[in-house]
Amino acid sequence: MKQLNSGLVGQGTTIFAVMSAMALEHEAINLGQGFPDEDGPRDIIKAASRALLTGTNQYPPMMGMPELRQAVADHNKRFYDLDVDWETEVMVTSGATEALADCFMGILNAGDEVVVFEPAYDSYLPIIERAGARAKIVELQPPAWDIPQEALIQAFSHKTKAVVINTPMNPTGKVFSRSELELIADLAKQHDAYAICDEVYEHLVFDDVRHIPIMTLPGMRERTARIGSAGKTFSLTGWKIGYITAAASVMQGISRAHQYVTYTTPPALQSAVAYGLRKPDSYFSSLAEDLQRKRDLICKGLSELGFAMAPCQGTYFVTGDYSGLGLNGNADQVCRQFTTEAKVATIPMGPFFSSNDGGSILRFCFCKKPEVLNEAVARLRDFLMQPSERR
Repeated sequence: MKQLNSGLVGQGTTIFAVMSAMALEHEAINLGQGFPDEDGPRDIIKAASRALLTGTNQYPPMMGMPELRQAVADHNKRFYDLDVDWETEVMVTSGATEALADCFMGILNAGDEVVVFEPAYDSYLPIIERAGARAKIVELQPPAWDIPQEALIQAFSHKTKAVVINTPMNPTGKVFSRSELELIADLAKQHDAYAICDEVYEHLVFDDVRHIPIMTLPGMRERTARIGSAGKTFSLTGWKIGYITAAASVMQGISRAHQYVTYTTPPALQSAVAYGLRKPDSYFSSLAEDLQRKRDLICKGLSELGFAMAPCQGTYFVTGDYSGLGLNGNADQVCRQFTTEAKVATIPMGPFFSSNDGGSILRFCFCKKPEVLNEAVARLRDFLMQPSERR
């Protein structure tokens, strides 16, 4: 038989699915895949239930339910002082990954170049390549994941169609500063490029750090597509509700892609997310405060074990270097050993780099109950205290 799509088949199974399956098989605590171990607010879930029983369950509008699009527009104004036309500049998607695919397909043409910061969420490159475009990689510099300014400048050219900005950033926990965003914005304007912004962790920022959408910077409003996610904002990752904010001229191409990918998203869930986006400021601040305590808890525990922990300003994730622990093997082997023997699953950084070389750095997910995080640290401690020949 003729060969399947080699670009996709060659990707293999995502590392998140692999490590989650291993965690299940070996009854390990799963600090690999980024999902909370508790459901989100009960009032939002009840709102979905009410909408399911009393509302429509037929196809909603292709662009999304008006009530949710209005709520997204209001959310942009409330938190970022962005004036958004909900009818022409907001679209609902079946998760942020679909939103990314819509943006890439709606903006890129074959032969275009896209600037991508690495380590990068693993779906970016495959979708960019399927759109016929080419990624220009800029590797951030650990441990603070700084932008190498000269490399970034060199990555832009007359072929650059877009730059992908993930802030707060998975997997590093980095939040791009205003000065970094201004540098990126200046280059985007200079080269007439779009900014495709993955901002799903926008409310998960710590230590009084401020999340700044590049869309708010001068000259960027008309060339930015900003992606949000109810899954992250409300700890309801299984709902897969995303939303895109973009100028009407940009949204025209993005929405054309959306209509052929999923077309619509479950209406009851959309209604519930609209309700959630109107929750008081205290909800959003308490979400960040709770996660900050969990970040501090796991960072303290892993540091005491000998991991060199990198700064984490946001998201669900911290990164730590195990090179000082005296372990044998590469990061993939260490993660597998942790899963099968220590009964704690984590993720190697390699899959977040196109070179597949993330060195000796691992990513840990901390959006878990404190007792789960404490137990994970205790299991790793017990494993590491064993004589080297036993591990």
